[in-house]
Order: sequence, then structure tokens, then C-alpha cells
Amino acid sequence: MSEEVSFIVEEAKSSMEKSINHLEVELTKIRAGKVSPNMLDGLMVEYYGAPTPIAQVANVSVLDSRTISIQPWEKKMLAAIEKSILQANIGITPQNDGNQIRLFMPPLTEERRKELVKKSSAEGEHSKVAIRSIRREAIEDVKKLQKDGLSEDLAKDTEKTIQDLTDSYISLVEKHLVAKEKEIMTI
Repeated sequence: MSEEVSFIVEEAKSSMEKSINHLEVELTKIRAGKVSPNMLDGLMVEYYGAPTPIAQVANVSVLDSRTISIQPWEKKMLAAIEKSILQANIGITPQNDGNQIRLFMPPLTEERRKELVKKSSAEGEHSKVAIRSIRREAIEDVKKLQKDGLSEDLAKDTEKTIQDLTDSYISLVEKHLVAKEKEIMTI
């Protein structure tokens, strides 16, 4: 029985870790002051009829703190890349010079910074919900084991372990959000 209990705890820990990793990826996509090629992660371009990540059809680089350059491998991809950037509605109008596309990031206004903080808070809330859902499923699994003969003391201890794990991951989400808010609000 104890092998099954430790498996449940390890599975919950692994799933919570994945939730934190997802949060970190989503937070890197939220621009705070300085541009990053990661801002375009998840942006898909129509490439010979198949949606393809932009990094697989072009070289994405940072020219300066507010400019991203997109140099497609094939010139005919310029229009498709430009179209996908406009459709993604990331708040930037692409500048196409016939050879490459440049994205000029406007300076962040106070209002825009507050919107970005709200967006990062929403991502944090999604992660918290996911972590709590993982906790609920793990505790349900422990209760099923208890019905199958697991001692009540071991079940209670395991539930406490799962709750402590949940609390530590929720506080980790909070730390990420505080750091991101500080990054966004710093001028």
C-alpha cells in the first residue's frame, strides 16, 4: 500500500511542477519593457498549408531593446508571417520592407503596464486552479485506497503531505507573479 501512496504523492508533485513550468513559459510571453523573441512563441504561420511555428520559417532576432527582426528563410513567406502577426493581435503592427519584417514595440504606458499585470495575474490564477485540481484528484485517490484497506492514519498523513505540497507550489506561483509585476512596473 505504501508504494501506491508514494506514487500518488510523486504523481501530484510531478503534475504541480508541470503547472509551474507552464506558468513560467506563459509569463515569458508577456512583454515587460524589453523585447524578447519568446514573445512570438506560439505564433503560427501558414507554411505550405500547415500551421508552423514562426521560428521554423524565419530567423527571429532582437535588434535593440524595442525592436524584433524577422528574416524569413523564403521571401514569399513575408506576407504569410505579416498576416499571422496581425491575426495574433499582439498589439504591434509589422513593418515589412520586402526583405524582413520589423516589429517596433511602443513604450509601455501606465495603463498598458496595469493590463499586463492583470494578464500575468490571470495566468497565475490558472496555475493555482490547476494545482488545486491536482490536489483534489490526489486526495480522491488516497480516499479510494483507504476504502481498499489503507490505514486511516496513513491516509491522513498523506493528505497532509499533499496539502503541504499544494501550499508550497501555490506560494511559488505567488513569487513568480510578484517578480513579474515588479518587472512590468519598473520603468
